[in-house]
Amino acid sequence: MTRSPLPVGLIFGGASGEHAVSIRSAATVAAAVRHADNAGRYDLRCFYIDPEGRWWGSDVAEAVLEQGTPVRPEQLPQPLPEPGFRGFPAGALEVAIWLPVLHGPNGEDGTIQGLFTLMQVPFVGSGVLGSAVGMDKQAMKAAFAAAGLPQVPYACASASQVAQDPDALLDRLEAQLGYPCFVKPANLGSSVGISKATDRASLLAGLQTAAALDPRLVIEQGVTARELECAVRGGGHQPLQASVLGEICFDADWYDYDTKYSEGKSHTVIPAVVPEAIAERARAMAIQACEAVAAMGLSRVDFFYSEASPGHPNGELWLNEINTLPGFTSQSMYPMLWAASGVPLPILVRELLEGAREWHQASLLGGPSA
Repeated sequence: MTRSPLPVGLIFGGASGEHAVSIRSAATVAAAVRHADNAGRYDLRCFYIDPEGRWWGSDVAEAVLEQGTPVRPEQLPQPLPEPGFRGFPAGALEVAIWLPVLHGPNGEDGTIQGLFTLMQVPFVGSGVLGSAVGMDKQAMKAAFAAAGLPQVPYACASASQVAQDPDALLDRLEAQLGYPCFVKPANLGSSVGISKATDRASLLAGLQTAAALDPRLVIEQGVTARELECAVRGGGHQPLQASVLGEICFDADWYDYDTKYSEGKSHTVIPAVVPEAIAERARAMAIQACEAVAAMGLSRVDFFYSEASPGHPNGELWLNEINTLPGFTSQSMYPMLWAASGVPLPILVRELLEGAREWHQASLLGGPSA
Protein backbone atom coordinates (compact mmCIF):
# COMPACT_ATOMS: atom_id res chain seq x y z
CA MET A 1 0.00 0.00 0.00
CA THR A 2 1.33 3.43 -0.94
CA ARG A 3 1.82 5.73 2.02
CA SER A 4 0.69 9.34 1.79
CA PRO A 5 3.50 11.92 1.96
CA LEU A 6 4.11 13.31 5.44
CA PRO A 7 3.22 17.02 5.67
CA VAL A 8 6.33 18.83 6.94
CA GLY A 9 6.00 22.47 7.95
CA LEU A 10 9.14 24.53 7.38
CA ILE A 11 8.72 27.74 9.40
CA PHE A 12 11.25 30.58 9.04
CA GLY A 13 11.78 34.34 9.24
CA GLY A 14 10.62 35.63 12.59
CA ALA A 15 10.37 38.84 14.60
CA SER A 16 14.08 38.80 15.36
CA GLY A 17 17.27 40.60 14.47
CA GLU A 18 18.38 37.36 12.81
CA HIS A 19 15.48 37.39 10.33
CA ALA A 20 17.71 37.59 7.24
CA VAL A 21 19.93 34.73 8.43
CA SER A 22 16.83 32.60 8.99
CA ILE A 23 15.78 33.07 5.36
CA ARG A 24 19.18 31.92 4.14
CA SER A 25 19.10 28.90 6.44
CA ALA A 26 15.56 27.99 5.36
CA ALA A 27 16.48 28.05 1.67
CA THR A 28 19.27 25.54 2.36
CA VAL A 29 17.01 23.30 4.46
CA ALA A 30 14.16 23.38 1.90
CA ALA A 31 16.54 22.31 -0.85
CA ALA A 32 17.88 19.51 1.39
CA VAL A 33 14.38 18.20 2.19
CA ARG A 34 13.45 18.17 -1.48
CA HIS A 35 16.72 16.51 -2.42
CA ALA A 36 16.22 13.83 0.23
CA ASP A 37 12.64 13.23 -0.86
CA ASN A 38 13.26 11.03 -3.89
CA ALA A 39 10.84 8.49 -2.42
CA GLY A 40 7.95 10.94 -2.07
CA ARG A 41 8.20 10.69 1.72
CA TYR A 42 7.47 14.35 2.50
CA ASP A 43 5.01 17.03 1.52
CA LEU A 44 7.03 20.16 2.27
CA ARG A 45 4.93 23.18 3.20
CA CYS A 46 6.68 26.49 3.79
CA PHE A 47 5.47 29.15 6.20
CA TYR A 48 6.94 32.58 6.76
CA ILE A 49 6.87 34.82 9.84
CA ASP A 50 7.42 38.43 8.80
CA PRO A 51 9.43 40.95 10.89
CA GLU A 52 6.19 42.03 12.59
CA GLY A 53 5.47 38.47 13.73
CA ARG A 54 2.61 37.78 11.27
CA TRP A 55 2.36 34.26 9.82
CA TRP A 56 2.02 33.74 6.06
CA GLY A 57 1.40 30.68 3.92
CA SER A 58 3.14 29.17 0.94
CA ASP A 59 2.56 31.98 -1.58
CA VAL A 60 4.47 34.52 0.47
CA ALA A 61 6.91 31.97 1.93
CA GLU A 62 8.01 30.59 -1.43
CA ALA A 63 8.45 34.10 -2.83
CA VAL A 64 10.69 35.05 0.09
CA LEU A 65 12.75 31.87 -0.30
CA GLU A 66 13.17 32.53 -4.02
CA GLN A 67 14.27 36.14 -3.59
CA GLY A 68 16.40 35.35 -0.53
CA THR A 69 15.48 38.58 1.28
CA PRO A 70 12.73 39.66 3.70
CA VAL A 71 9.21 40.19 2.40
CA ARG A 72 8.46 43.42 0.53
CA PRO A 73 5.31 45.41 1.40
CA GLU A 74 3.82 44.90 -2.05
CA GLN A 75 4.00 41.11 -1.56
CA LEU A 76 1.58 41.23 1.37
CA PRO A 77 -2.21 41.47 1.20
CA GLN A 78 -3.83 44.76 2.17
CA PRO A 79 -5.07 45.64 4.69
CA LEU A 80 -2.50 43.94 6.89
CA PRO A 81 -3.58 42.16 10.06
CA GLU A 82 -2.28 43.39 13.40
CA PRO A 83 1.33 42.48 14.23
CA GLY A 84 1.94 39.18 15.98
CA PHE A 85 0.44 35.72 15.67
CA ARG A 86 -3.25 35.93 14.78
CA GLY A 87 -3.92 32.41 13.51
CA PHE A 88 -2.53 29.74 11.22
CA PRO A 89 -2.27 30.14 7.44
CA ALA A 90 -3.97 27.61 5.18
CA GLY A 91 -2.41 24.16 5.41
CA ALA A 92 -0.67 24.69 8.75
CA LEU A 93 -3.09 22.65 10.83
CA GLU A 94 -2.45 19.62 8.61
CA VAL A 95 1.30 19.68 9.30
CA ALA A 96 2.43 16.39 10.86
CA ILE A 97 5.89 17.58 11.93
CA TRP A 98 7.30 21.09 12.22
CA LEU A 99 10.79 22.03 11.13
CA PRO A 100 11.57 25.42 12.71
CA VAL A 101 14.43 27.32 11.08
CA LEU A 102 14.23 30.37 13.30
CA HIS A 103 17.15 32.11 14.96
CA GLY A 104 17.00 34.43 17.95
CA PRO A 105 14.04 35.56 20.07
CA ASN A 106 10.51 34.36 19.24
CA GLY A 107 11.81 31.23 17.56
CA GLU A 108 14.83 29.81 19.32
CA ASP A 109 13.91 30.68 22.90
CA GLY A 110 11.09 28.22 23.64
CA THR A 111 8.19 30.41 22.51
CA ILE A 112 7.30 28.62 19.29
CA GLN A 113 8.32 25.31 20.87
CA GLY A 114 5.63 25.94 23.49
CA LEU A 115 3.06 26.51 20.76
CA PHE A 116 3.95 23.25 19.03
CA THR A 117 3.90 21.44 22.37
CA LEU A 118 0.38 22.71 23.10
CA MET A 119 -0.66 21.54 19.62
CA GLN A 120 0.82 18.09 20.41
CA VAL A 121 2.62 18.04 17.09
CA PRO A 122 6.26 16.87 16.88
CA PHE A 123 8.94 19.38 15.97
CA VAL A 124 12.67 19.29 15.31
CA GLY A 125 14.95 20.59 18.03
CA SER A 126 14.93 21.17 21.76
CA GLY A 127 11.80 21.51 23.82
CA VAL A 128 10.72 24.55 25.80
CA LEU A 129 13.24 24.08 28.61
CA GLY A 130 16.28 23.36 26.46
CA SER A 131 15.44 26.16 24.04
CA ALA A 132 14.88 28.76 26.76
CA VAL A 133 17.97 27.89 28.81
CA GLY A 134 20.14 27.55 25.70
CA MET A 135 19.01 30.95 24.43
CA ASP A 136 19.51 33.01 27.61
CA LYS A 137 23.24 33.32 28.22
CA GLN A 138 22.79 34.06 31.92
CA ALA A 139 20.73 30.90 32.47
CA MET A 140 22.97 28.88 30.14
CA LYS A 141 26.14 29.85 31.98
CA ALA A 142 24.53 29.09 35.33
CA ALA A 143 23.59 25.61 34.06
CA PHE A 144 27.12 25.03 32.75
CA ALA A 145 28.60 26.16 36.06
CA ALA A 146 26.29 23.81 37.99
CA ALA A 147 27.50 20.96 35.77
CA GLY A 148 31.12 21.83 36.53
CA LEU A 149 31.98 22.75 32.93
CA PRO A 150 34.91 25.15 32.47
CA GLN A 151 34.10 28.68 31.24
CA VAL A 152 36.04 31.92 30.96
CA PRO A 153 35.40 34.31 33.88
CA TYR A 154 32.15 36.22 33.37
CA ALA A 155 29.71 38.53 35.11
CA CYS A 156 26.02 39.26 34.72
CA ALA A 157 24.34 42.66 34.62
CA SER A 158 20.97 44.21 33.87
CA ALA A 159 19.79 47.12 31.78
CA SER A 160 18.47 48.79 34.93
CA GLN A 161 21.97 48.74 36.45
CA VAL A 162 23.35 50.38 33.32
CA ALA A 163 20.73 53.11 33.51
CA GLN A 164 20.63 53.73 37.26
CA ASP A 165 24.20 53.37 38.51
CA PRO A 166 26.64 52.84 35.62
CA ASP A 167 29.73 53.91 37.60
CA ALA A 168 29.17 51.24 40.26
CA LEU A 169 28.66 48.63 37.54
CA LEU A 170 31.80 49.73 35.68
CA ASP A 171 33.82 49.56 38.91
CA ARG A 172 32.58 46.02 39.57
CA LEU A 173 33.31 44.78 36.06
CA GLU A 174 36.77 46.34 35.94
CA ALA A 175 37.68 44.70 39.26
CA GLN A 176 36.14 41.36 38.33
CA LEU A 177 37.16 41.00 34.68
CA GLY A 178 39.52 43.77 33.55
CA TYR A 179 40.21 44.49 29.88
CA PRO A 180 39.65 43.41 27.23
CA CYS A 181 36.19 42.05 27.83
CA PHE A 182 33.13 41.34 25.70
CA VAL A 183 29.63 42.65 26.35
CA LYS A 184 26.74 40.53 25.11
CA PRO A 185 22.95 40.77 25.19
CA ALA A 186 21.82 37.59 26.93
CA ASN A 187 19.14 36.66 24.39
CA LEU A 188 20.49 37.48 20.96
CA GLY A 189 22.61 35.36 18.63
CA SER A 190 24.76 35.78 15.51
CA SER A 191 26.94 38.30 17.40
CA VAL A 192 24.11 40.87 17.28
CA GLY A 193 24.74 43.60 19.86
CA ILE A 194 28.10 42.20 21.00
CA SER A 195 31.02 44.58 21.48
CA LYS A 196 34.62 44.41 22.64
CA ALA A 197 35.61 46.76 25.43
CA THR A 198 39.23 47.84 25.89
CA ASP A 199 38.72 50.71 28.35
CA ARG A 200 36.08 52.28 30.58
CA ALA A 201 34.56 54.40 27.81
CA SER A 202 34.13 51.49 25.37
CA LEU A 203 32.79 49.30 28.18
CA LEU A 204 30.09 51.86 29.00
CA ALA A 205 29.23 52.24 25.32
CA GLY A 206 29.00 48.47 24.92
CA LEU A 207 26.78 48.12 27.96
CA GLN A 208 24.45 50.83 26.67
CA THR A 209 24.25 49.20 23.24
CA ALA A 210 23.48 45.78 24.69
CA ALA A 211 21.00 47.20 27.22
CA ALA A 212 19.02 48.77 24.38
CA LEU A 213 18.52 45.28 22.93
CA ASP A 214 18.03 43.12 26.04
CA PRO A 215 17.36 43.72 29.75
CA ARG A 216 19.79 40.89 30.65
CA LEU A 217 23.51 41.18 29.86
CA VAL A 218 26.59 38.98 30.08
CA ILE A 219 30.14 40.30 30.21
CA GLU A 220 33.02 37.90 29.55
CA GLN A 221 36.73 38.24 30.16
CA GLY A 222 38.66 38.32 26.91
CA VAL A 223 41.07 35.46 26.24
CA THR A 224 43.57 34.82 23.48
CA ALA A 225 42.25 31.60 22.03
CA ARG A 226 41.20 29.71 18.95
CA GLU A 227 37.46 29.22 18.31
CA LEU A 228 36.35 25.61 17.94
CA GLU A 229 32.86 24.25 17.26
CA CYS A 230 31.20 20.85 17.55
CA ALA A 231 27.83 19.70 16.22
CA VAL A 232 25.57 17.45 18.29
CA ARG A 233 22.45 15.50 17.32
CA GLY A 234 20.17 13.03 19.04
CA GLY A 235 18.81 13.06 22.56
CA GLY A 236 15.64 11.82 24.16
CA HIS A 237 15.60 8.07 23.55
CA GLN A 238 18.49 8.39 21.11
CA PRO A 239 22.09 8.74 22.32
CA LEU A 240 23.65 12.15 21.80
CA GLN A 241 26.33 12.07 19.10
CA ALA A 242 29.10 14.61 18.57
CA SER A 243 30.69 15.45 15.23
CA VAL A 244 34.30 16.12 14.35
CA LEU A 245 35.55 19.53 15.48
CA GLY A 246 35.80 22.55 13.25
CA GLU A 247 37.70 25.80 13.67
CA ILE A 248 36.59 29.29 12.71
CA CYS A 249 39.52 31.34 11.36
CA PHE A 250 39.24 35.06 10.66
CA ASP A 251 41.43 38.10 10.15
CA ALA A 252 39.26 40.56 12.10
CA ASP A 253 39.91 41.56 15.71
CA TRP A 254 37.05 39.30 16.75
CA TYR A 255 34.24 37.23 15.21
CA ASP A 256 31.54 39.89 14.84
CA TYR A 257 28.34 39.79 12.74
CA ASP A 258 29.96 41.27 9.63
CA THR A 259 32.86 38.83 9.77
CA LYS A 260 30.51 35.92 10.39
CA TYR A 261 28.19 36.49 7.44
CA SER A 262 30.30 38.31 4.83
CA GLU A 263 31.92 36.26 2.09
CA GLY A 264 35.69 36.03 2.36
CA LYS A 265 36.06 37.46 5.87
CA SER A 266 36.33 34.11 7.61
CA HIS A 267 36.95 30.51 6.75
CA THR A 268 36.58 27.15 8.40
CA VAL A 269 39.02 24.32 8.95
CA ILE A 270 37.33 20.92 9.24
CA PRO A 271 38.50 18.87 11.00
CA ALA A 272 40.22 21.31 13.31
CA VAL A 273 43.94 20.74 13.68
CA VAL A 274 44.16 20.07 17.42
CA PRO A 275 45.62 17.26 19.53
CA GLU A 276 43.36 14.23 19.59
CA ALA A 277 43.06 14.47 23.37
CA ILE A 278 41.63 17.99 22.99
CA ALA A 279 39.23 16.83 20.26
CA GLU A 280 37.98 13.96 22.44
CA ARG A 281 37.58 16.27 25.43
CA ALA A 282 35.66 18.83 23.38
CA ARG A 283 33.29 16.19 21.98
CA ALA A 284 32.62 14.90 25.50
CA MET A 285 32.06 18.45 26.78
CA ALA A 286 29.67 19.17 23.89
CA ILE A 287 27.46 16.28 24.97
CA GLN A 288 27.72 17.36 28.62
CA ALA A 289 26.69 20.89 27.61
CA CYS A 290 23.57 19.56 25.86
CA GLU A 291 22.69 17.49 28.91
CA ALA A 292 23.21 20.47 31.22
CA VAL A 293 20.60 22.62 29.45
CA ALA A 294 18.28 19.76 28.30
CA ALA A 295 19.08 20.36 24.63
CA MET A 296 18.11 17.70 22.10
CA GLY A 297 17.62 17.17 18.39
CA LEU A 298 20.37 19.44 17.13
CA SER A 299 22.83 21.83 18.73
CA ARG A 300 26.14 23.46 17.98
CA VAL A 301 28.52 23.87 20.91
CA ASP A 302 31.30 26.46 20.77
CA PHE A 303 34.65 26.47 22.59
CA PHE A 304 37.68 28.63 23.23
CA TYR A 305 40.97 26.73 22.99
CA SER A 306 44.30 28.07 24.17
CA GLU A 307 47.26 26.00 23.08
CA ALA A 308 49.88 24.58 25.40
CA SER A 309 51.93 27.08 27.41
CA PRO A 310 54.48 26.80 30.26
CA GLY A 311 51.71 27.09 32.85
CA HIS A 312 49.30 24.84 30.95
CA PRO A 313 51.23 22.08 29.16
CA ASN A 314 48.04 20.48 27.83
CA GLY A 315 46.40 23.72 26.74
CA GLU A 316 43.12 25.10 28.05
CA LEU A 317 39.62 24.43 26.75
CA TRP A 318 36.65 26.56 27.81
CA LEU A 319 33.01 26.10 26.92
CA ASN A 320 31.73 29.25 25.22
CA GLU A 321 28.05 28.70 24.40
CA ILE A 322 25.43 26.40 22.91
CA ASN A 323 23.15 27.17 19.99
CA THR A 324 20.04 24.98 19.95
CA LEU A 325 18.91 26.10 16.47
CA PRO A 326 22.21 26.62 14.63
CA GLY A 327 22.43 28.22 11.21
CA PHE A 328 22.02 26.18 8.05
CA THR A 329 23.41 28.66 5.51
CA SER A 330 26.09 27.71 2.99
CA GLN A 331 28.68 29.04 5.47
CA SER A 332 27.19 27.43 8.59
CA MET A 333 29.28 25.02 10.59
CA TYR A 334 26.54 22.66 11.76
CA PRO A 335 25.79 20.98 8.40
CA MET A 336 29.44 21.16 7.33
CA LEU A 337 30.60 19.43 10.51
CA TRP A 338 28.15 16.56 9.99
CA ALA A 339 29.06 16.29 6.31
CA ALA A 340 32.70 15.91 7.38
CA SER A 341 31.56 13.26 9.87
CA GLY A 342 29.94 11.20 7.10
CA VAL A 343 26.36 12.54 7.29
CA PRO A 344 25.49 14.67 4.22
CA LEU A 345 22.86 17.38 4.56
CA PRO A 346 19.87 15.54 2.99
CA ILE A 347 20.42 12.54 5.28
CA LEU A 348 20.97 14.82 8.27
CA VAL A 349 17.66 16.63 7.71
CA ARG A 350 15.81 13.34 7.22
CA GLU A 351 17.28 11.93 10.44
CA LEU A 352 16.32 15.09 12.35
CA LEU A 353 12.73 14.77 11.12
CA GLU A 354 12.47 11.08 11.91
CA GLY A 355 14.13 11.55 15.30
CA ALA A 356 11.59 14.22 16.23
CA ARG A 357 8.72 11.90 15.30
CA GLU A 358 10.17 9.04 17.32
CA TRP A 359 10.70 11.27 20.37
CA HIS A 360 7.15 12.62 20.13
CA GLN A 361 5.68 9.12 19.94
CA ALA A 362 7.77 7.99 22.91
CA SER A 363 6.67 10.97 25.00
CA LEU A 364 3.01 10.23 24.24
CA LEU A 365 3.59 6.73 25.59
CA GLY A 366 4.78 8.12 28.90
CA GLY A 367 8.46 8.71 28.28
CA PRO A 368 10.36 11.69 29.71
CA SER A 369 9.75 15.16 28.33
CA ALA A 370 12.18 17.95 27.57
